[in-house]
Amino acid sequence: MPRVIGIDIPDRKKLKISLTYIYGVGNKLALDITETLGLDPEMLAKDLVEAQISKLNALLQGEYVVEGDLRRQVQNNIKRYISINCYRGMRHRLGLPVRGQRTRCNARTRKGKKKTVANKKK
Repeated sequence: MPRVIGIDIPDRKKLKISLTYIYGVGNKLALDITETLGLDPEMLAKDLVEAQISKLNALLQGEYVVEGDLRRQVQNNIKRYISINCYRGMRHRLGLPVRGQRTRCNARTRKGKKKTVANKKK
């Protein structure tokens, strides 16, 4: 398995699919990366040469925010929302849906311990 910025990407899949195993790299970005480096997106990841892997590492670390940096950035944004007591921060603090989903039927079996919304009267 080739290691790209500390992540083992699957070697028996096409390069455009293998690159999406890196946090922060989706389909579009994987195609952009392969186009920038002049690689064939249809080639298997195990066919990458060490020089190509090093170019891939340099490009991902230099131009894009991926993996640890991106995870840290997202967590810092959530902490900032919580600290300024905005609506999104309050929802994060309570462990409720943040983006407008309903809570009447769903969102009761979300992450964390059980939250009782309301008891039915008989």
